[in-house]
Amino acid sequence: MITRTCFSVLVGTLAFVGLIVAPTLAQAPPDVVTVAAVNSVADSAFLIADRKGFFRDAGILVKFVTFDSGAAMIAPLGTGQIDVAGGAPAAGLYNALAMGINIKIVAERASDPPGYGFNVVVVRKDLVTSGRYKKLSDLKGLKFAEPGKGSTSLSMTEKVLEKGGLKYDDVEHVFLGFPAQVAALQNGSIDVTGLLEPWATQAIKMGLAVRIMGGDDVYPNQQLAVTLYSGKFAQERPDVARRFMVAYVRALRYYADALKAGHLAGPNATDVIGILADVTKLPSDTLREMVASGVNPSGHINEASLLEDYAAFRKAGLVQSEVDVNRLIDMSFVDNANAVLGPYKPARR
Repeated sequence: MITRTCFSVLVGTLAFVGLIVAPTLAQAPPDVVTVAAVNSVADSAFLIADRKGFFRDAGILVKFVTFDSGAAMIAPLGTGQIDVAGGAPAAGLYNALAMGINIKIVAERASDPPGYGFNVVVVRKDLVTSGRYKKLSDLKGLKFAEPGKGSTSLSMTEKVLEKGGLKYDDVEHVFLGFPAQVAALQNGSIDVTGLLEPWATQAIKMGLAVRIMGGDDVYPNQQLAVTLYSGKFAQERPDVARRFMVAYVRALRYYADALKAGHLAGPNATDVIGILADVTKLPSDTLREMVASGVNPSGHINEASLLEDYAAFRKAGLVQSEVDVNRLIDMSFVDNANAVLGPYKPARR
């Protein structure tokens, strides 16, 4: 039988142990997730989730690793050296799958819904003022820049040319990264390009180019960029991967609430612009003026767009092996995040 005195001692001992154990549990270290980034506006959701504390709320500490391009992320992502990356669903991604590299497309990152032509078709200004360019058919014989062979610009370039009654080979193709394209417009070594923001706005403000149309005018809802998990991260740390996605979808929704009429002009715009300006070092006025990328606040991707672009890569011979695109896609993490967060409710505008 436990006496009153023994019972009191037992309760006191348990309370003391609780004081020791409770802080220990509360101070459990966060799970570290390595994220590849290029420190551009395309990294918006990663940056928002980090700066707004959404990753911290999910018990995650993100370590960003900077890369020069999305293509450079594929190999370390495939080996599990990095856990998460954001990149374009370009030909190289499908070639990686054909080679057995274990990578999954797990969420939306950037797209071109109507009104959000983040990919901007521009023509060198002197060609417009001289009258050399008046309509799309005038693109024939001009130097058309793309960021690289097998980029997601391929499909949009084909559609722009088709709209002018032209074929892909009716122009001279020049392959240059987006920052270099601005300099190339300035020195006259390219004539036309589908230039992503904010470089498009910069080129226009510098008087180098004239906007012809947005990507959304010829290829609405194109999946411009996606978020990727390494197979190792998804399979060996599924709980962490699910919590990461909850934070990420929260950030997509926060970004979506910064959008209005094609720009960062919604309720959260000032906050989002501040975050992006701090990380990218872009002027706030450029971020306000540029056409923003759209996002699906649920995080789900446009699978039809991926299939269409894959078909274009195959037709161009840029993906040699037939690939089951569905094997590359895993929406289970996004589905779980939406179940946790509930339906998206836009902020009042």
